[in-house]
Formats: sequence, C-alpha cells, structure tokens
Amino acid sequence: MSTKKILITGGAGCLGTSIIDAYLPKNYQLLIIDNFATGKKQNLPEHKNLKIIEGSITNEKLVDDCIAEFKPDLIINSAAAYKDPSNWSEDTLTNVIGSINIAKSAIKYQIKKIINFQTALCYGRPDKVPIPVTAPTKPFTSYGISKTAGEQFLLSSELNVISLRLANICGPRLAIGPIPTFYTRLKDGKNCFCSDSTRDFIDMEDFLNVLDVIITKEIPTGAYNISTGVGSSIKEVFDEVVAHLNIKAPEVPIVPVGADDVPQVVLDPSHTEKVFEWKPKYNFKQTIKRQLEWYDKYGVTDIFSHLSEPKS
Repeated sequence: MSTKKILITGGAGCLGTSIIDAYLPKNYQLLIIDNFATGKKQNLPEHKNLKIIEGSITNEKLVDDCIAEFKPDLIINSAAAYKDPSNWSEDTLTNVIGSINIAKSAIKYQIKKIINFQTALCYGRPDKVPIPVTAPTKPFTSYGISKTAGEQFLLSSELNVISLRLANICGPRLAIGPIPTFYTRLKDGKNCFCSDSTRDFIDMEDFLNVLDVIITKEIPTGAYNISTGVGSSIKEVFDEVVAHLNIKAPEVPIVPVGADDVPQVVLDPSHTEKVFEWKPKYNFKQTIKRQLEWYDKYGVTDIFSHLSEPKS
C-alpha cells in the first residue's frame, strides 16, 4: 500500500509548510505537530486532509497519542529548537528527547518509515570539502550536538530511518540565514556585513524531489547529504541580492566567522545521487533568484539564527 498518511513534526516551519503545499494536492492526509516557537499558524492552510495539533514533541504522551490515533504510514521529523544558541536545555529537550519520543512510539506502533532532518553542522569543522556523508560527526554547538544526538538515537533504533543532512535550502517562507537578512536590510537602506564563509544552497523544489523518492520508494536506513555539492561565498549571495534589487550598495566588510560558525559547509551529494537516482536541477544563481522573487511577492517574516550575535 502506498504512503497516504504523513505525520510532520515542526510542520509550520519553512520545510514543513512546503511539504504541506506539495502533498495536500496529492490527496495525502497530513497531521502536524508544532509548538509555533518559530513556525506560524497563518502559514498553515485550512483543508479537510490537514489536522493541526499545537504542542511539543517533548511531550511524550502527546506524541504517543498522535501516532496511536492517526496511524501514519510515515513520520517526517522536521521539528528543531535553534532560536537561542545559549539555551542548551531547550535544544536538548526538543532535538534529543523529542526524537526519542518519536522513535519509541514509532517502534510501539510499527511505523514503516521515518524521515529525519539533520543539520549540516553535524560535521563540525570538516577535514575535507565537499564533505562526504562518511565524514565523522564533530558538532561543537548546542544545535549541532543536540541534533546529532537525536539523529543517532533514531538511526540506532530498529526503524527504517532516512536522516537527511541538509545544505541551505531556499524556498517559500525562508526566515533564517543571509538571504532574508540581506534582502530586508538592503531594502531598508541598512548596512550589512558578510562572514568569510562558504555555503551550499539548494532549491526547495530539488529538496521536495528528494522527499518524493523517499516517500514512494524503498530507501535503506542511513544518513544522506542533500545538497548541490557546489559552494558559494556569502559575499556572492550579497552580490546576487544587490543585483536583484538594482541598487548601488556600499562596500561590504568581510568579517571572520564567529567561534560558533564554520568557514566552509559544502556537502558531497554523490552517495545520495547514486542511491536515490536523483540530481538537483537548479544552480546557485537560479536558486537565489527564485528565493528573491518569492520575497518580492510575499515579503520576509521574522528572521532567526542558530548563531550567536557577532561581538562588536
């Protein structure tokens, strides 16, 4: 029987809402659990096949009740705590205990498959770039450490867990990272700075194509890099935003990365491409352009970061 019932944790965020937009028209039944710490209720449509539960995956009974009653074919674990880099307890509760709660109930009710979203920061400061999925995990921030612990608990279970180590995904309602920051500040005539770092930007449509493969096919348990494998500097992102807005921006300072940041995060997707028979179709310029055109039409909401504020 094909997957038709999906439980999504953190379903009101950027990734969760894009998944909803993609799968409601395909007649899937979706159950969302979200505490709305960063996601927004107004991003969720009213639909007969969409049910929303306001709550946290740290609530073991809530998770168990939802899985028992909804009986999903698949769970997508998109929930994550990252809003306050200094709040180790909150990160641990959501990213570790929440993942454990999901695993325990999934085992109990024999859920067929779990898709887990993991941060590329799990690799810490890598020895090799692009980073192969076989590279050791060496996280050093609260967000990275807690997400990696949660991933390891899930992967060590008897479940079919596909853990996606994500590059910088660009798409509707993106509210984290340099793109919305540059867009809003430059439109307001404010100064910007660029960290001396490189990232791997992938389009939401390419990410959703990955999900479609996992949902419709049998994929072995394991971790997979979801990326283009091509790095672009934050200054290149800045230049794309300046060109899109058609403004003359002042010379932007390039500053060293902070103590809780990584200079280069570029993931090697070759293993994923082989197993999934998938390749991204959008390049860097196309991805950034599509993101900025979305902002032109819909605007930018709150901007969050898993990084500490730079010291002045």
